[in-house]
Amino acid sequence: MIYNGIDFDTYFKHYPDANGFFGKYGGAYVSDDLKKAMEEITEAYFTICKSSKFISELRRIRKEFQGRPTPISYLERLSGKLGNVQLYVKREDLNHTGAHKLNHCMGEALLAKFMGKKKVIAETGAGQHGVALATAAAYFGLECDIYMGSVDIKKQAPNVARMKILGANVIEVTHGLATLKEAVDAAFDAYIKDYKNCIYCIGSVLGPHPFPMMVRDFQSVIGIEAREQFLQLTGELPDAVVACVGGGSNAMGIFSGFLNDPVEIYGVEPLGKGPTLGDHAASLKYGTEGIMHGFNSIMLKDANGEPAPVYSVASGLDYPSSGPEHAFLHDLGRIKYDVVNDDETIDAFFTLSRLEGIIPAIESSHAVAYAMKLAKEMGKGSILINLSGRGDKDMDYVIEHYGIR
Repeated sequence: MIYNGIDFDTYFKHYPDANGFFGKYGGAYVSDDLKKAMEEITEAYFTICKSSKFISELRRIRKEFQGRPTPISYLERLSGKLGNVQLYVKREDLNHTGAHKLNHCMGEALLAKFMGKKKVIAETGAGQHGVALATAAAYFGLECDIYMGSVDIKKQAPNVARMKILGANVIEVTHGLATLKEAVDAAFDAYIKDYKNCIYCIGSVLGPHPFPMMVRDFQSVIGIEAREQFLQLTGELPDAVVACVGGGSNAMGIFSGFLNDPVEIYGVEPLGKGPTLGDHAASLKYGTEGIMHGFNSIMLKDANGEPAPVYSVASGLDYPSSGPEHAFLHDLGRIKYDVVNDDETIDAFFTLSRLEGIIPAIESSHAVAYAMKLAKEMGKGSILINLSGRGDKDMDYVIEHYGIR
């Protein structure tokens, strides 16, 4: 399929380019020392990603340890409540550790072993990436440091406990807003000081090249499985695919399976409390081009052109930018990016739980909320939602702040 001059039949061969750019977005805006580290990671990744031994080992891990493939579930009662549109969910909540994050963490940890690294470093917001990397580190016998903002530590206490049980060193970040951006800052600082002995396992399709490409590639298993499963279930492709977008790893994972198909694709950002700067984290909706954390993308800026304060009820979405590939696909128009607010999200959290017996992560609830609105607009057809994670981690926070609806 050719869309706005881009041939999506060969898209993954050309994007990103050799320098890590998706059009004008991406790249590696880092110091000379870190540039060498990124080049080392790129060379190692391109060496092993074509290796049958690496591919076989990753496939074995996915099947025997992660529990893949994850299924697609038909949401019969929710579909009936909304009308004639049939809703389905790709169940990444059933992936080991309860979210999609383990898909790339096992790949990154396997890469670290190949490179002879002793430690993995990462940031986390909702805690799902931290839990996944702590799990991968335990599996491969690596040390693990996880940087997490103090605000998110309070919101995500169950995941903090899980990381510690798995043997990770959880390092509290207290400066600034003490959320995801500050955790990324702190993790980068630590990595710069010890990059020869460790690898920074970025938790989404962002950061300097090769991470946006590498994380997308590891997460593409979602889209590959989902496309095949949906065809087997229904005999046709979905009319629409929906996923939440913060940094955007779960979204690029499922979107990658459908970019070359006549399918409408929707990325859902957090509008939070409303459109006022500081009350949301919808960078693609309200942001402009800018560089942060080593890559060029679309970001929310303050009056000085620096990354703006952001907010989301979902700790995994409160980041002032989005992955460079999302920025590219946004400008191209291949993917439609829209928003839902906190109230819509929490309503979807309870609706899916009550009607289908599935408690979704608050991050995933953004996608569910948007799909519910989209179903009413479409009138007929089918929607596939990427349920990126389960909501066990969010239950205490939701009950404390919203009660039982």
